[in-house]
Amino acid sequence: MKRSRINDIIAESDTFMRSFGFVMPPFAYWSPDAFKAQKDVAKNVIDARCGWDITDYGAGQYDTMGLFLFTLRNGRLADLQLGGGMCYAEKLLISKQDQISPMHTHILKAEDIINRGGATLVVELFGSDPQGQFAEDQGGTVYCDGIRRDFGPGEKLRLAPGESVTLLPGHWHAFWGDGGDVLIGEVSTVNDDETDNIFREPIGRFANIEEDVDPTRLLVSDYRTWLE
Repeated sequence: MKRSRINDIIAESDTFMRSFGFVMPPFAYWSPDAFKAQKDVAKNVIDARCGWDITDYGAGQYDTMGLFLFTLRNGRLADLQLGGGMCYAEKLLISKQDQISPMHTHILKAEDIINRGGATLVVELFGSDPQGQFAEDQGGTVYCDGIRRDFGPGEKLRLAPGESVTLLPGHWHAFWGDGGDVLIGEVSTVNDDETDNIFREPIGRFANIEEDVDPTRLLVSDYRTWLE
């Protein structure tokens, strides 16, 4: 993805989130130079990989396969392993109309996916085989707003604003907006986007960036190159 396109997506997404009353924390609006100047006091933000995240999954087709994310807070894997402490994470996402976040599951992360506003969020579901691999003939059980729902292989949940689904490791899922763009909330256990996303197809989690202009904001994937 071109950096100029990423800059535009950040600005557009900020406007979209604000239209629903969501405002990002102060560090979200730091310039790259401001982030560098405050990297010591912001170490927890950097280590937890909180911040802006825009991906086309390395495919170069953001409008049809991509996702906008902002990680608001993220706990520590060590705490999760110990069973105490900061074991949770929270994100805001934007899934544009017919923009697919491709089929994947997680090894550790359990998550609530919440339609926070906009159009309908479609979540396509499959179950796993005994080894946890994608199984095109398997369904399963999820909970929508705490209510049990059994699903068949490839069943598509349709979540209106205010509705949610709880997904556990082994629930294979893809999602997209239907009828317009969707603001999504994600509340989960500790999030590790580098190792805990298992995709059905061999794709990447992060975008390859062409630096045609300077960044207005750093992405979480920029932290290692810009701040270390």
